[in-house]
Amino acid sequence: MATMRWVSAASACLLLAGSVAVAAAAPKAAAPTAAAREAAAAEQALLDRYCITCHNDRLETGGLTLEGVDVADVAAHPELWEKVVRKLRTGAMPPRPRPRPDASDYGRIVSYLETALDTAAAADPDPGRTDTFRRLNRTEYRNAIRDLLALEVDVAALLPRDDSAFGFDNVNAGGLSPTLMERYLAAAQKVSRLAVGSRLPAPGSRVVVIPADRTQEDHVAGLPFGTRGGTVVEHQFPADGEYEIQVRLQRNRNENVEGLTEPHDVEITLDGRRLDLFTMEPSENFVLQANAAYYADEGIDNHLNVRVTVTAGPHEVGATFIKKNSALLETTRQPYDAHFNMDRHPRQQPAVRTVSIVGPFDPTGVGETPSRERIFSCRPPAGATADEAETCATEIIATLARRAYRRPVTVDDFERLVSFYQRGYAEGGFEAGVETALRALLASPEFLFRIERDPNGVTPGAPYRVSDLELASRLSFFLWSSLPDDALIDAAAARRLSDPAVLEAEVRRMLADPRADALTTNFASQWLHLRNLDAVRPDARLFPDFDDNLRQGFRRETELLFRSVLDEDRSVVDLLTADFTFMNERVARHYEIPGVYGDHFRRVALPPGSPRAGLLGHGSILTVTSYATRTSPVLRGKWILENLLGTPPPPPPANVPPLDETRSNVRVVSMRERMEAHRQNPQCAVCHRIMDPAGLSMENFDAIGRWRATEGAAPIDAAGNLPGGEEFDGVAGLRAAILERPDVFAGVVAEKLLTFALGRGLDHADAPAVRSIVRSAAADDYRMSSLVLGIVNSTPFQMRRSQS
Repeated sequence: MATMRWVSAASACLLLAGSVAVAAAAPKAAAPTAAAREAAAAEQALLDRYCITCHNDRLETGGLTLEGVDVADVAAHPELWEKVVRKLRTGAMPPRPRPRPDASDYGRIVSYLETALDTAAAADPDPGRTDTFRRLNRTEYRNAIRDLLALEVDVAALLPRDDSAFGFDNVNAGGLSPTLMERYLAAAQKVSRLAVGSRLPAPGSRVVVIPADRTQEDHVAGLPFGTRGGTVVEHQFPADGEYEIQVRLQRNRNENVEGLTEPHDVEITLDGRRLDLFTMEPSENFVLQANAAYYADEGIDNHLNVRVTVTAGPHEVGATFIKKNSALLETTRQPYDAHFNMDRHPRQQPAVRTVSIVGPFDPTGVGETPSRERIFSCRPPAGATADEAETCATEIIATLARRAYRRPVTVDDFERLVSFYQRGYAEGGFEAGVETALRALLASPEFLFRIERDPNGVTPGAPYRVSDLELASRLSFFLWSSLPDDALIDAAAARRLSDPAVLEAEVRRMLADPRADALTTNFASQWLHLRNLDAVRPDARLFPDFDDNLRQGFRRETELLFRSVLDEDRSVVDLLTADFTFMNERVARHYEIPGVYGDHFRRVALPPGSPRAGLLGHGSILTVTSYATRTSPVLRGKWILENLLGTPPPPPPANVPPLDETRSNVRVVSMRERMEAHRQNPQCAVCHRIMDPAGLSMENFDAIGRWRATEGAAPIDAAGNLPGGEEFDGVAGLRAAILERPDVFAGVVAEKLLTFALGRGLDHADAPAVRSIVRSAAADDYRMSSLVLGIVNSTPFQMRRSQS
């Protein structure tokens, strides 16, 4: 057998970077049959021919050796063989141009290894161990308050941002520092007061700031027709009383109101009803200072204030401008769609900067609000005694505690909360008592944490099935990112979730519920990196037509595509192949797709062969995987490997030099040429040979997702390949290459969903469960519901390993 040393990027990362130690020998099993020995010998010969030549004790390419590892006893080294399977299934190994097995040999060895691993996992299941205490993150806290109290809160103002691990911010959310505990206690006080309608010690204020790069030339959804620009603020008014609404306009760096060259009418509304109409006049205070002339606009918008009596509860405050029919630019060149930068694309008309809501002044009480209706399921009669009031309070507390704690309430739970009610009642009466008990409930670990305790008597380190109540919480936080509802708690308390038919019915009911939108806004937003869009700031000199309107349009397009796959129960493969997308006029103009008018999003059929088909053509993905000044084949390639193929590249080595950004004065140096020069450094080549080809195949899209045929004056070379795959051209070739193995993409979706559902990172022990989920879903064309049901029925979701 010839000995070859394969030195390539892929082999450096083979079967995952990092050293993998050979596990200790497992106890001897029953003697294998002759057929089993023959099959093992055939697979060992395949490994000797294509793998051992590099991954042996002498070379240890990629820090891994297969020498001396018995392929006849796969169960002895499951972690190692799972990494082998992952690389073989995606075709990443052996790396081209080295000799590779044919398709039948690939299929045979993968089937052999997977069968052995799955058989061993079925005989000795390892469901993994979720944290005993998992804190509600910001999104879960907001949703829980919404569903418990019918109250929408600005969670960003209450709690700090959550850290992420394994791609999601609900992973490793177990810690609670003293500082963070103080924030949760303060949040409990504010939320309980707002929900009950307790009298505030002083008027409060809220300032909503509109992004400075938002263009305000067109109509905004939720505001009256015939208006343009501005914003709608959803605000929870704490009490009946008088409030002041203040509007301030966008200013440039000279502190002049932008675009105020003629009179403009500013309208302030409440729930769509006009409160007042103001006329803004250009300043006549001409000032000459340091040889620069400007208009002194100080205080010119200070009169945009309205005092109005508002009832307690949720209301919509609007600030906008009456649209002028003459607000079109007559220029030789088509003007930019973005108008927010005074030097490159200045505003043609004024824009709203902030909306402030202050109050209440002289509150007159609290009427019926959605949150009070949710809380006060009963009320003591007028003149009721303390005992009569407490009887009603105990009913309220019992109902809230059962929902908040996600389980039937114990006597200790109940007595503790009632003692807080009694303390509040003594100080301020019935509602004060309920508010005090609610505050204690919201600060309780039973609400703030999802708690999974090992049952009594379980063997240390042994797998056990979680209780129906724990399963209900897992299910609701997976699909809704929120509390289980009464129907789910009732089924769990009656131990009916253990019935597969009941469990499937509950899953389908929950997927049809509007709260399942959390899978789009929470799961998909993190998996596809949509949350990163808010931090994207393309260079205004190079991309003057990018603004917040386009940023939010990109996000909305991708969310609506994912939601359509979820709501219509389509195949997850449609995320890559969809011949339609969702867009408004702003996004359509950016994509150069005609016939789309207006600010509302609608489903639009794409022409055959459109590069916009599926996620790979979405501006959101293309923008978050670029830098401010240019595209990044590295970021795009890494995103593809991680989120579509499930084979993330290893971390970069230390002291890697950056890409040379020096521009030639003679000719335009293409991105491909710069990446090729970067790969001349052996340290860089190790990883970049894996990532760059996939990313370079998307070079026809610029840094903000526009289609281009040239870079400078040179035509784009969009040739690329996937690790171990054949060469292809452009995004269409990339899409086709991924779709050659739809099971690989479906497996990545399953892994991401399972990570999100469990709130922990996956390891080799979870791989058999993922394969089972994908095989089951394959029979149903990889429909979203099939993947979700497969996850809910999987061993890691329904079981847990006890503390060792």
